[in-house]
Formats: sequence, C-alpha cells, structure tokens
Amino acid sequence: MEPTLALEDDKPDSHRRARVRAVLERRKLTDSVSAEQAVASWEQERFMARARALFYARLMFLTLGLLILAVPRWSLYFGFGPQGTFAFAGYFTMLLYSVANFLVIDHPKAGRWVTYITLCFDLVIMVVLIARPQVGGGLQSPLLATQLLFTTLFAILFPNPLAILPPMLALLLTTWLDLLFNRDVTAVEVLTLLWYSALNVIIIHVLVYLSGREAAAHREVVELQGDLKEIAVVEERNRLAREIHDGLGASLSSMIIQAEFILGMAKDDSLRSEIQELKTTAEESIEELRRNLRMMHEDFELTQGLADYVKTFGDRTQVDLRFERSGLPRKLSPDAQLAFFRILQECLSNAVKHAEPRQVRVKLDYDADQVHLIVHDDGKGFDPRRTPRGHYGLLNMRERAMKLGGILIVDSAPGHGTRVSFSLPSSP
Repeated sequence: MEPTLALEDDKPDSHRRARVRAVLERRKLTDSVSAEQAVASWEQERFMARARALFYARLMFLTLGLLILAVPRWSLYFGFGPQGTFAFAGYFTMLLYSVANFLVIDHPKAGRWVTYITLCFDLVIMVVLIARPQVGGGLQSPLLATQLLFTTLFAILFPNPLAILPPMLALLLTTWLDLLFNRDVTAVEVLTLLWYSALNVIIIHVLVYLSGREAAAHREVVELQGDLKEIAVVEERNRLAREIHDGLGASLSSMIIQAEFILGMAKDDSLRSEIQELKTTAEESIEELRRNLRMMHEDFELTQGLADYVKTFGDRTQVDLRFERSGLPRKLSPDAQLAFFRILQECLSNAVKHAEPRQVRVKLDYDADQVHLIVHDDGKGFDPRRTPRGHYGLLNMRERAMKLGGILIVDSAPGHGTRVSFSLPSSP
C-alpha cells in the first residue's frame, strides 16, 4: 500500500499560524514605531533649530540689558537705582538659565520642558519690568510690545493653540498689577488691552496654521521622494529587462538553435544524449529568463507561475509533485513573488537532491492577511540544526524571508520528511 502524505494537520497548523501572526504583529508594531520615530526626529530637529535661535535672541537682550545697567541714566530710567542689586541679580539669573537651556536643547524631552519653563521665566521678568511705575507702568508702558514677541516665540517653539495661554496670562497679570497699584484704567487702556488680546490670537492662529502647513509640506516631500525612487527603480528595471532580453535572451535562443542543428547531425547515442541535455538546459534557462522578465515588468501571476513550475519540474524529475491553492489570490509585489518562487525552487531542488521523496505536496494558501507557501515531502528528512558546511540553501531562504518581513519555518527530522512553511504579509 502506497504511503499517503498528509499536508494538513490541524493542530500543528494552528500552532504555526499562531506563531506567524504573533511575529507579524510584533513586526507591524516595530514598523509603526519606526515611522513615528522618523516624524519625531524631524520635529525634534526643527525644535532644536528654533530653540537655538531663541538662545541667540536672549543673548541680544542680555547684551542690551548689560548696557542699560552700565549707563546710570538708563538704569535710573528703568528704576533700578544707583546700586541696582536687584537688577544685577535678575540679570545673572536670566543669563544662567539661558545657558542651562542651551545645554539641554538636544535632549528630546528635557529640552522642550526646560525651554518652556525658561520662557515662562522670561515672561515673569517682562511683567516685572512693565509694571514698574518709573517707565509708565502697566498698559501705558512702552515695553508692552515685548509681550507680542513672547507670543510669537511660544507659537514658533510650541505650535499649538494652547501656546497662547502664558502670554495672555502675562497680559492679564499686567492689567491686574495696574489695578493693584491704584491706577485708574482709562478707556484708551481698555482699548489697548483688547487690541493686544486680538493681536495675540491672530499671531497664534497664523503661526500655528503655518506650522501645520510646514509639517504637511514636509510629509508631501517625503512621499514625493519615495515616489521618485519607485519611478527610478521601475525605469531601471525596464532598462535592464530590455538589455537582458536583447542580449542574454538572444544568446540562449542561438544556443538552442545550434543544439538542434548539431543534434540532427550527431549519430552517436551518447553524444546525442549530451547534446539533448545541453538543449534542455538552455531551454530551462530561457524559460527562467522569461519568468524573470515577466516579474520585472510586473506581469507575473504567482499562482499560475508556481503551478507551471511544479508541473515542469515533476515532468523532468519524474517525482510525484502535486500543487494546491486555497483562498482568494491577491496581487503581491514583484519582490514578494520572486521570494515565493525562489523558495519553491530551492525546496524542490533540495528534496530531489537529498531527500529521495516519493511524493511532494505544494500548497499556496491566501489567508486573510498573509500568504503561505507550504512544501511537504515524505523523504529522508534531516536535522535543520546541523546543516552541512558549504550548503547555503536554507540560509538564503531565511534571508529572503527576513528582507520582506516574512517568516520561514523548517520542520524536519531524520526519517520523518521535511515541511517548509514560508509566510508573508499580504502587503509587506
């Protein structure tokens, strides 16, 4: 009684599918994290450039502040007095935290938090300067326009509608200090408060909108670069396909014609056998060439291609090869189709060369989100952990699977046949 080869075993197959899905989920999560990291990297670089600009702007203010403290008349105008102890303490405090902010700009999290906090410190210093009665005080102060500068800085560094809160709180605090010092708020000052509030809203809206447009433009540029790369790859692939067809294809065709001509002239049976083998090899080579050209032109249908190859290989080797397909076929990328075809070639070649099987079953299974290729033979089997030196077939198959985010599982043992399962996401 001929032994039968069971291709499907529910329990092992369910375990295999569970392992495949678990690994694919981890890889999808990794890909998603990588994309988010790429976006975060661009945003971090943009923030660092703007934070450095803030540092240089602070240096300009500190230089101006040092001049004010050095000139007695200017110092008295701002109400710092002849000694100016408080003013010098505030000056050096601002200098220290500005330098500290510059040193941590490169840190992904600390840089943003320190920049935000130091900007709030700058706002406090601004409110103190504006509220001093020596320079007009409150909403009458000529320094009030500085509040709009801080609104701009907050919107540039932290492009979010909530960035308006600290500058608006500073404006409201200035108005409250005006009232606290028993100053009468006139209608002009009320108009000034409304005017500055409107300007704050406009600045935040415009800068947040422009920042969003910048981010969208950056994404479009990245996508366009990817499209241009794909176009370049397609053009180069088509060029290579033309060169291969016109060069190597013509040479193989000439070889087949020459082999047929010599075969007709040869009389010795052993010589005719060798010439026929040469002709068969050339025909297989040109068929392989045509298949690769179809893949390069994305005109290769995976299911039909695998079925044809299984039939041709079975006819040539006289091994009982059977092909089965399940599920609804879907279009895969050329690289994915090539990987399936090469792995099938390697599996069948290894089975015939080393396993001496009586039957080999090949199944192409289109799952909901994956495509599986299963090659199962009833040959001698082997220990996958002890691959002979100089044999790179399994290593090459694993590398193909790894590059496309797929999974290759080899189940075999001496005397128990071999089962190779290759699984790939439907959209790798």
